[in-house]
Amino acid sequence: MVERSPVRTEPAVAAAATPVPWLDVGAAYRELADELTAASRRVLESGWFILGPEVEAFEAEYAAAVGARHCVGVGTGLDALILALRAMDIGPGDEVIVPSNTYIATWLAVSAVGATPVPVEPDLPSYLIEARHVAPAITSRTRAVLPVHLYGQSVDMDPILELARSRGLRVLADAAQAHGARDAGRPIGALGDAVAWSFYPSKNLGAFGDAGAVTTADDDLADRIRSLRNYGSRRKYHNDERGTNSRLDELQAAVLRVKLPHLDAWNARREHIAATYGRELAGTAFTLPVVRDGATHAWHVYVVRSPVRDEFVAHLEGSGVPTVIHYPVPPHLQPAYRDLGVPAGALPVAEAIHREVVSLPMGPHLDGSDVDRVVTAVRAFAG
Repeated sequence: MVERSPVRTEPAVAAAATPVPWLDVGAAYRELADELTAASRRVLESGWFILGPEVEAFEAEYAAAVGARHCVGVGTGLDALILALRAMDIGPGDEVIVPSNTYIATWLAVSAVGATPVPVEPDLPSYLIEARHVAPAITSRTRAVLPVHLYGQSVDMDPILELARSRGLRVLADAAQAHGARDAGRPIGALGDAVAWSFYPSKNLGAFGDAGAVTTADDDLADRIRSLRNYGSRRKYHNDERGTNSRLDELQAAVLRVKLPHLDAWNARREHIAATYGRELAGTAFTLPVVRDGATHAWHVYVVRSPVRDEFVAHLEGSGVPTVIHYPVPPHLQPAYRDLGVPAGALPVAEAIHREVVSLPMGPHLDGSDVDRVVTAVRAFAG
């Protein structure tokens, strides 16, 4: 799932002299400036900018980090989803089961290959789909299941994989928000036929622009995605099929190589902030995140729910605490999917989630005093 979270957020009312940053993506550069500058210089001086040694090295390093045999770098997280679906030969007339509560990119990828997204409701309080939700939605046209590791928390994959195998279905996981997450102690990079990743700048592992990847343990899928990303070509000027141009470039790969060794430490900082929020906000009127049994949460965002969200957001922003809503409108109620004919009220769990969720500041460079300010503002609203 590819989201357009703002990389710089200004509060609506600047009550505080210096507002709390919702996410300071520039801080990662400042922390690693010498290494990042050296990596960029290495690429610029090499004169090799497309599908070169930096991409090859990052693909090997990221595959190892997420427990996969292969990593194929592509242009965006959305492209990662689309190319994986194409490599699975999913297209017109097929159905793909998707969460009802996700960023629209998950659905757009299904539509891009000509298939139909079939939404299922998530579990509460995890916000994740489960095998018991998927099974009733399977029809004779279902070809794949597309679970989303939402907000940084991994889906319980084993039951979904078992169900999919028993019905002859493919599983493509959307891990755009879940860099470093684990399921039952395992990295999630090969839990499914393929796993799609986004390296948009606001992600836990973010590039300095758009970038994405597909990881898999399937040799044939990896080979085909490599071809599809490069005009359908395995050999220059020889095209086996109608591919596209979606290639992770050398500069972004070099940036990601510098950042990757810091991912676990940065996620640990996120976990500490999440633990502070959980401890200090326990007992308030807000619905706080719950980590499901067996999951290791990457805390991409810290999402709470409030039935009076608008008033809550106004209070926080008036206190110098910015917020982001992930996401205000579920996909089935977007004009882009009016043609599916899913009416308001048909997916009540997703609709309730999207009406009430709000994300508090979260990131590895959020300092303790800012966390205290967030807690103080939230508790002041809660009374």
